[in-house]
Amino acid sequence: LSPDEDGICSGRYFSESGLVELLEQAAELFSMGGLYETVNEVYKIVIPILEAHRDFKKLTLTHSKLQKAFDSIVNKGQKRMFGTYFRVGFYGSKFGDLDEQEFVYKEPAITKLPEISHRLEGFYGQCFGEDAVEVIKDSAPVDKRKLDPNKAYIQITFVEPYFDEYEMKDRVTYFEKNFNICRFMYTTPFTMDGRPRGELSEQYKRNTILTTMHAFPYIKTRINVIQREEFILTPIEVAIEDMCKKTQELTAATNQEPPDAKMLQMVLQGSVGATVNQGPLEVAQVFLAEIPADPKLYRHHNKLRLCFKEFIMR
Repeated sequence: LSPDEDGICSGRYFSESGLVELLEQAAELFSMGGLYETVNEVYKIVIPILEAHRDFKKLTLTHSKLQKAFDSIVNKGQKRMFGTYFRVGFYGSKFGDLDEQEFVYKEPAITKLPEISHRLEGFYGQCFGEDAVEVIKDSAPVDKRKLDPNKAYIQITFVEPYFDEYEMKDRVTYFEKNFNICRFMYTTPFTMDGRPRGELSEQYKRNTILTTMHAFPYIKTRINVIQREEFILTPIEVAIEDMCKKTQELTAATNQEPPDAKMLQMVLQGSVGATVNQGPLEVAQVFLAEIPADPKLYRHHNKLRLCFKEFIMR
């Protein structure tokens, strides 16, 4: 700031007490928003100022607010809700600047896909006329040539926060997995002949990772996507991923404190019951019945065997 500008330094917040007041407001709002961990970060700036002023009355108050915040973290545990994320793509010249733009929307805790879909359809229906707006129901890549030029298309996909393995070492708590996030992932199943789902041996998967311009939570509830990466998983890689996931679920269910028999029962039925015909037994018969002919697949073959070893141990 340049001090010679008129009125810049005479505002009521341009003082130590003004700064403290603003930070205290921020802490209150974080507390209302359920982001208790950030309350601690804000007070870390406030406390040294109060200590320097020997303001013990305010220090007492601050520490009691901190205690409240930490109590909330301990008591609410996994019950805290931080939001649901959706990727929304806009297609069609009716959108003007928005055409072919993608955003990640942050919605209140338990928002289902039909809710946001209905809301956006209604909103843009008012802008362009109800008949002119269409929601694309799948998450497959959009082919602009197949779209009606007189319509506005919206594609909505549920996305989840995505982290590399090394990031997961630092993101231990539920809060850390939902705070300061700018990468999201969604998966699209497909087969080579164009159907979304097929037999195990022909089931491919496309993982799409989106990076947003800013990290959530942010002042706005939607942020532009600035980068997208795609990875194609071959059928055996899809099987490996599924087996790893099943093993993780089993581990979580068996190590739960206090033990939850119902949860364990559900996970067990899901992992060994062959009701859907694509249980572990089917996976083993399709991919592990014989050694693959292609040497490139040896690594995957071994990895899947190790997955099964771990799975059976669990």
